[in-house]
Amino acid sequence: MTTTNRTHDAPAGATLSNSGIRERFPALQRTVNGHPVAYFDGPEGTQVPASVAAAVSDYLLHHNANTHWNYPTSRETDDLLARARGAMGDFLNAPADEVVFGANMTTLTFHLARALGWRWGPGAAIVVTALDHRANVDPWRTLAKERGVELRLVEMDTASGDLDWQDFDRKVTDDVVLVAVCGASNALGTVVDLDRAREGAHRVGAELFVDAVHSAPHLLPDVDALGADYLVCSPYKFYGPHVGVLWGRRDILETLPVPRLAPASDTMPERLETGTLNHEGIVGAAAAVEFLADLTPGPAGRRARLEATYAALHSRGVELLARLMEGLAGLPGLTTFGRPAGGARTPTLAFTVDGHDPAKVAMHLADEWGVFVSDGDFYASTVVDRLGLASRGGLLRAGVACFTNREEVDRLVAGVTELI
Repeated sequence: MTTTNRTHDAPAGATLSNSGIRERFPALQRTVNGHPVAYFDGPEGTQVPASVAAAVSDYLLHHNANTHWNYPTSRETDDLLARARGAMGDFLNAPADEVVFGANMTTLTFHLARALGWRWGPGAAIVVTALDHRANVDPWRTLAKERGVELRLVEMDTASGDLDWQDFDRKVTDDVVLVAVCGASNALGTVVDLDRAREGAHRVGAELFVDAVHSAPHLLPDVDALGADYLVCSPYKFYGPHVGVLWGRRDILETLPVPRLAPASDTMPERLETGTLNHEGIVGAAAAVEFLADLTPGPAGRRARLEATYAALHSRGVELLARLMEGLAGLPGLTTFGRPAGGARTPTLAFTVDGHDPAKVAMHLADEWGVFVSDGDFYASTVVDRLGLASRGGLLRAGVACFTNREEVDRLVAGVTELI
């Protein structure tokens, strides 16, 4: 995924202490069968640092109110939400008033799709991909049924885990109005070439919608450099609470015929936010951004510190993923999927063990080794289907987070080795 190159004022040579990071996560004190829990389920949702929980608690206990009323707690809520937009704007490298909050990415995408649908009808086409989570497929599929728009699916290359770009070029034609693509596959970790996707979409006059839910925890988004039209992400994937975020170009969002209540605000960005929001979750999302920025202390601005943090975490993630893949390499009956370590991928590994149901492997690792991994299709059901695993329980998936250490990686390898 595109990241900014404007790092001239970023702290140089940032190094992050893994032990210092781990101390911030109370969940790491949990044990199973005498083992401290190793959370490899980050692609499903990460644990949260104490500072994020404290921000949520402080809001609920001391500032809880609805917005835009003439008393202190309401004014405090307005201020905290404005600050949260600013924090998320820095995270996305976007203006704060283009940041929209909602229940989750799926709900926001359905909401946006419904609004966009008023502009389109028969004769138009939307392109989605086989790599995507169904949250970036089914809202557009629903829209196609409602509005008579054609839906086209770009296939994947099962050997590399990448998109079939020749198929992409065949299907992105002059009648396409929207290309919806992920920044990275939540099942395989494949980082998608978004520059190529944007160029293909804009070449035919189509808009580009990016699902950055899986990529944003590992590759700092930069919507200014990316040049997309819409982007969504989920703070609970990067150490925050369960809320969703939508960014869109102001010139589109401020005129989009979104479903809304008549008395509700019609100004950006509130015009896209339906009903009373999860204020405490939004405050917590801002605290998650602050947590990531504060991992690189110093006088530099928040965006610059985020860039430095992400660069350091990326290096650590590459090293830990390589360690995991090397540890599993050569085990009989074990198959890994996707690109090699060090390639264009997130530190997320999908694998199977012949003769072993993924759900039972996950339970064995959790109960015996205190290692939490995910199993199934992760709502990326087309990926699992194309790999021929839909009738075999899908995949096992292990994701590296900022708190993951070498001992946990080695324990995951030991647990799989014992099972085999």
